[in-house]
Amino acid sequence: MAMRSVGIRVLVAQLFVSIASRATANDWPALRGPGGLGVSLEKSLPTKWSATGNIAWKADLPGAGVSSPIVVGDRIFVTCFSGFGMPGQRGGNMSDLVRHVACLDRKSGKLLWTKEVPSKLPEQVGMREDHGYASSTPAADSERVYAFFGVSGVFAFDHAGKQLWHADVGQRLNPNKWGSAAALGLYGDLVLVNASSESDSLIALNKKTGKEVWRTPGIRESWHMPVAASVDGKVEIIIAILGKVFGVDPSNGEKLWSCNTDIGWYMVPCPVVDGGIVFCLGGRDGTVGMAVRAGGRGDVTRTHRLWTSKKGSNVTSPVFHDGHLYWMNDQRGVAYCAEAKSGRVVYEERIPGASQTYASPILADGKIYYTDRSGKTFIVAARPSFELLGQNSLGNRLMVNASPTVADGRLLMRVDRHLYCIGEAR
Repeated sequence: MAMRSVGIRVLVAQLFVSIASRATANDWPALRGPGGLGVSLEKSLPTKWSATGNIAWKADLPGAGVSSPIVVGDRIFVTCFSGFGMPGQRGGNMSDLVRHVACLDRKSGKLLWTKEVPSKLPEQVGMREDHGYASSTPAADSERVYAFFGVSGVFAFDHAGKQLWHADVGQRLNPNKWGSAAALGLYGDLVLVNASSESDSLIALNKKTGKEVWRTPGIRESWHMPVAASVDGKVEIIIAILGKVFGVDPSNGEKLWSCNTDIGWYMVPCPVVDGGIVFCLGGRDGTVGMAVRAGGRGDVTRTHRLWTSKKGSNVTSPVFHDGHLYWMNDQRGVAYCAEAKSGRVVYEERIPGASQTYASPILADGKIYYTDRSGKTFIVAARPSFELLGQNSLGNRLMVNASPTVADGRLLMRVDRHLYCIGEAR
């Protein structure tokens, strides 16, 4: 670990950009849920299930995808694609590619409506790792649902499925064929779009009209949902790119501060904020983790950076709990716990049977749920001494990239073209 001395830590309440207006305590309105923390306050979530046991319902989706489901009120929203580039299928015509925004009933899984969204062509060909064309998790508030489909743009619908607006955020295709996967964030009257792949930009759109409010340039090699920090009563939008993390003014998009991360890779995991401290993971080797105190101005590397770490993850985001960070390495099947104030690794435990992991964990009722790409979920005690509490699977030959969602005491698990509701039927 490398650590820098800092002044008194600013103790303020964290504020995350995914908080949706007037969302209820039981809603999961964006990627990683209320506040973007991956943390639920619900109790008694299921701890045992199988492909046929403790499944409330299983719903067929109108297409494939790796985006996570979100929940507002009695409705579930999820994005899909069909017609071209489906996993396991070769050939076809790109002109047949269609995106879908689907709405399901929260209690029964019944498909209430699906809206087809035309694709702007040409699109990416030969997408790596079957990421496909519906990888960005949508966001929703009490009035609208917002969906992002890369070069095809951002779309807003009301909860009945009526399209309200469409916005173009860039037309560049990623040369490395990663596609577009940055989840949307909501802050105040803004929809925040990490359009790094499409236009090297962080873009704020008006929630009601879709009109561009501001644009921050120089956002490169970044695939995570923007988050926010509150310091001394002022909010900053946080976004990390290759080698740097920025604090951005939410009123005009101006970069307020920057900090070198020493992470020499693209940034996929969502930063986590607690008490005005920003924690970032990213990359496969070298420096792959760091912490910085928000609220500075200019280059704050020497004054506000708290520590860097050689332990991290290239894909999965961490969760924060009682002064510690918890995460699963995306390649090694290793679970980590680190002390948040210093970055010191408390434990590093290989979980037997765990494989490649892209889903980010959730924390609820003192338990952390890690789901790997084969659909196995490992439940670990949320404390700085490792204890594996359980292991569950939805079956064989699955491909799970989406993160789990908590919905009224049950878990929603997106498995490519299906959505599982895990828990007792009601």
